[in-house]
Amino acid sequence: MSQTSETPPELMPLPHPRNAEGNPRRVGVEVEFSGLTEEKAARVLAETLGGAASEEKPGEWSVTGTGLGDFECYLDSAPLNKMDRDGIGKPLRELARSVVPVEIVTDPVEIDQIPALDEALEALAKAGATGTSRGVLLGFGVHFNPEVAAPTFEAIAPVLTAYALLEDHLRRSAGIDISRRMLPWVDPYPRNLIDRLAAEDAPSDMTSLIDTYLKLAPSRNHGLDMLCLFAHIDRARVARVMSMEQIQPRPTYHWRLPDCRIDEPGWSLALEWNRWVLVERVAADEGLLQALKAAWRDHRDSLTSIRSDWARRVATMVMSASP
Repeated sequence: MSQTSETPPELMPLPHPRNAEGNPRRVGVEVEFSGLTEEKAARVLAETLGGAASEEKPGEWSVTGTGLGDFECYLDSAPLNKMDRDGIGKPLRELARSVVPVEIVTDPVEIDQIPALDEALEALAKAGATGTSRGVLLGFGVHFNPEVAAPTFEAIAPVLTAYALLEDHLRRSAGIDISRRMLPWVDPYPRNLIDRLAAEDAPSDMTSLIDTYLKLAPSRNHGLDMLCLFAHIDRARVARVMSMEQIQPRPTYHWRLPDCRIDEPGWSLALEWNRWVLVERVAADEGLLQALKAAWRDHRDSLTSIRSDWARRVATMVMSASP
């Protein structure tokens, strides 16, 4: 949402709304912004959602007892958080606020609670929260952590493949500024990974899927970061290639949006969430997914194969397939 309130779009339903146990799938949300201290952000959340704000330890605030569960609020910099609060650390922390975001992290919420989160973000924007548009080098983002429908190859491989094929289209439709695309925090997947996922002999089991990803995209800095999920499934295999210091095994995808537009008209979590739903819908449409894979192979065989051309082709195919 934004200080100029506009009605968010209705949430599109997931093709597989329940997990393997039959419970509604949940999603954790992380939002980064500037303009407010962590204390102010916590107090605004408590006022908007109910509950109580408290400082658990210096610089780290929590909001407990809300209808959406608990929240964490903190300055998103481990080195700054280790500095003293009153000596030289204090002015350095305040100076860093222009480029280091405050981050709020939710408990996993049910999908139909996303509109309530949008109301909380609108309250933060009205209180002064600002997003990436206030500076070229601001790496403020939004992260969704959707629970997987099932921790199986059959459930996960189509989603990963659909995202890889849709990524250029998603970035283009989201209107990501060219300066943002040049920053390293949310790199697009390398083409050789898409080649393997779209190949006629694509990975056919979980082991080969994980090995392919670790070989061709061994980084946390991708739009869809699969390492936490793959570590949940096979921690030892991931640990042989990656440092596990910042990888928390969990049964969720980790989707990183390169922008937080909390203060911009027309922006909402619901709008962004619907982009993820598109990924899962394409993954669930076997005919469309196979057509996109074949189109990618054709695209790569052409004399020129640039991302903007592929994004437009995907947009046409997805639109044609929509009911």
